[in-house]
Amino acid sequence: MEDITPDTSRSPIYLTKITTRDLNVYYGEKQALFSVNLEIHENQVTSLIGPSGCGKSTFLRCLNRMNDVIDICRVEGKVTLDGEDIYRAAVDPVQLRARIGMVFQKPNPFPKSIYDNVAYGPKIHGLAASPAELDEIVTTSLERAGLFEEVKDRLDESGTSLSGGQQQRLCIARAIAVEPDVILMDEPCSALDPIATATIEELMEELRENYTIVIVTHSMQQAARVSQRTAFFHLGIVVEEGETAQIFTDPKDPRTRDYITGRFG
Repeated sequence: MEDITPDTSRSPIYLTKITTRDLNVYYGEKQALFSVNLEIHENQVTSLIGPSGCGKSTFLRCLNRMNDVIDICRVEGKVTLDGEDIYRAAVDPVQLRARIGMVFQKPNPFPKSIYDNVAYGPKIHGLAASPAELDEIVTTSLERAGLFEEVKDRLDESGTSLSGGQQQRLCIARAIAVEPDVILMDEPCSALDPIATATIEELMEELRENYTIVIVTHSMQQAARVSQRTAFFHLGIVVEEGETAQIFTDPKDPRTRDYITGRFG
């Protein structure tokens, strides 16, 4: 069995970046989340674990209002970013999604060049005052995503020509090119091989110095390796959340213990 001893290295004090209070989500008549109260800490990786269909991805999509695009979805409760309610009428979802970026389960580079994949966001948000500034943003983003050295001589090639792991790092570079505060990752390694997965996991540890990261994962081993905090979802509720080391070694709720020990899931 794979080792799931968590990484316990952390600084003593972390600020709260995102807070949810009494968050309820409905798809038509079906309720998917029930009164979720959760705090996401700044510059940490928070893992969301739990069985399929338990509400992890639904919760993740609430954090940058991706659920807005689903006609039958209704969100109640409060979600705050740096203390500001992101569901206020005055909040522009497009601008919000620049601050809270998303990396999906399957790498989804645009059918454009590697350069244009990364440059797209800064262009539409007006973040570069000159072509030279745009070049710098692209280079820096690719460097932060650990990809620049591999692609620096072929930036004009299609992003879809890269390997799966490289495509996922390209998507991460694309997300961080608009200088977000938070990066959401929905099963970012599920389509990748073990070597590419290890690269993405190492990258998460580096990225949390500058970003707050929330990751949905079915792999408890991955949650233990990459995150400082973990929340266990089951049947649309948060059963337990806390420091990853505590969740995995001393869970307070028997349902958490049963899930971690493989009795269900």
